[in-house]
Amino acid sequence: MRLFSAVCVIAVCFAAALAAEDISVSPDVTDGVAWYNAASWPTEGKGWTETRRYFCRIPAAFEERVTSSVRDLAQDTAGLTVRFRTNADAIHVRYRLFSSNLAMPHMPATGVSGLDLYALEGEKWCWAACTMPTSQEDTKVLIDGLDGEMRDYQIYLPLYNGIDELLIGVPENAEFHAVAPLAAKPIVYYGTSITQGGCCSHPGDVYTSMLARRLNIPFINLGFSGSARMEPEMAEMIAQLDPALFVIDAVPNMNAPLIRERALPFLRTIRQAHPETPVLVVDGRFYANSHIKKGTAHSCQELSDALHEVYETLSAGDPNLYWLGHENLIGEDIDFDATMDSSHLNDLGMYRQADKLEKVIREILSL
Repeated sequence: MRLFSAVCVIAVCFAAALAAEDISVSPDVTDGVAWYNAASWPTEGKGWTETRRYFCRIPAAFEERVTSSVRDLAQDTAGLTVRFRTNADAIHVRYRLFSSNLAMPHMPATGVSGLDLYALEGEKWCWAACTMPTSQEDTKVLIDGLDGEMRDYQIYLPLYNGIDELLIGVPENAEFHAVAPLAAKPIVYYGTSITQGGCCSHPGDVYTSMLARRLNIPFINLGFSGSARMEPEMAEMIAQLDPALFVIDAVPNMNAPLIRERALPFLRTIRQAHPETPVLVVDGRFYANSHIKKGTAHSCQELSDALHEVYETLSAGDPNLYWLGHENLIGEDIDFDATMDSSHLNDLGMYRQADKLEKVIREILSL
């Protein structure tokens, strides 16, 4: 069984990916703070520009064609990030969230509704600060006491909430440069609540964002909680994009008959639109307590077998179709401690899945 190939499919130049264009933006100055509207320059992670709301993950033309749950979840800003460069000694944010539901019983407000700041130190992105939302609308200092050195930053937007407005503020005497998204072709990742970020503690910790920082390649996060069911409309929508790699990871939202009915036409729609683009099919993770719940393990195996049948049907004549099995995807055979509820990943699970995916993606794209 071919899992992935060492053949060079796509070469992505690290130096080219680092090149990020400065964009001229003008602030509104209030009480010594220069406020820059984050909607006035492109947001990384958006697959389409023609969206009903600026911070939205699907195109307006498909909002009435996809399911209502996908349409609603697309208003959540999972995976979206805003880049900028400044020498400010403090960074402020003023924001209005789309929903007043700031947290969930199994996921904190920092992950559901937080704004997550990372700073570039050399060639490594390092966490710096995260808001702790207590209201739908707020103005606050995100971080202060900075050393005043010029550096690149990015703010990840909420995973299970949306943004109606985001202003980034710096002292009016500080330099500020809006920075365009990375120029490299993105990786498109279609998946479930886990891909959307359930249930990590802060937005930058979802594995697609971890991988974007590690690989220096933009990711388009198309995770839709409970709603990744491989509908033909979703395949048509995703096929509009032109990425370096498609990743399809929808098993946890489906059952075996639905996989057998939909996975083959879904993948064929993408392949017909992109005959040479690599496609990575990801098997569903097994529930973390399936080692003592044999019925659960059997159900997970049924889903895995159904998807692998589809993969085998397509892969015989397709050298650019790849398979990533569930084995050790989140470290099940280590300590079974990578989830919050046996299904959704905690921060450790996100880290482990990022590790697993990174190795495969680097080989597929010859990075």
